[in-house]
Amino acid sequence: VFLLGPSHHYYTPKCALSQATIYQTPVGDLPIDLEVIKELEATGKFDSMDLGVDEAEHSMEMHLPYLAKVFEGHPVKVVPILIGALSAASEAVYGRLLAKYVDDPSNFFSVSSDFCHWGSRFSYTYYDDKYGAIHKSVEALDRLGMDIIETGDPDRFKQYLGEYENTICGRHPMGVFLNMLKNCSTKIKIKFLRYEQSSQCKHKRDSSVSYASAAAKVDA
Repeated sequence: VFLLGPSHHYYTPKCALSQATIYQTPVGDLPIDLEVIKELEATGKFDSMDLGVDEAEHSMEMHLPYLAKVFEGHPVKVVPILIGALSAASEAVYGRLLAKYVDDPSNFFSVSSDFCHWGSRFSYTYYDDKYGAIHKSVEALDRLGMDIIETGDPDRFKQYLGEYENTICGRHPMGVFLNMLKNCSTKIKIKFLRYEQSSQCKHKRDSSVSYASAAAKVDA
């Protein structure tokens, strides 16, 4: 199980690999796939994150209990990859490097992100009044991004981010994953399944965080 998550507290222009040997969760432990970690380290493209960075980062941590429960009874190992502040070129490099793992049907990928952080406390107050209420404008902005992600085109996603600057924490993990799909030989189809907001903003003093879930499956 490859786990891709954005870095909230630790700056790196690269991707970083966990140095842990096991992740403990309340519903079961997940061993780290040390063989794949060594394989990735050998490329010279990855930093290492120490345990302090690993423990402080919530983006991947939030996925662990779900993964432990879903794969309960199965001998899975995880490959946690912290995705740093990558350029578009770097996202493409990591996408090409990781693409071969997509072609192995025994691998599973979990990509961590949320969507728009709206409000003055997030320094983001984009609003298109043609949608009426603020929360409707936020949803339209998010769904535009979701539609682009479903196309699987990393360049279009980058253009969207450049135009609207939507505050999507997992934009770099998404960019890497889209480049993985672009460079693998297996045809993968992305489909969004659910969208929610933490609250519905109606006034400029309000704030919210958007969440969306998607599944990527082999397009038979």
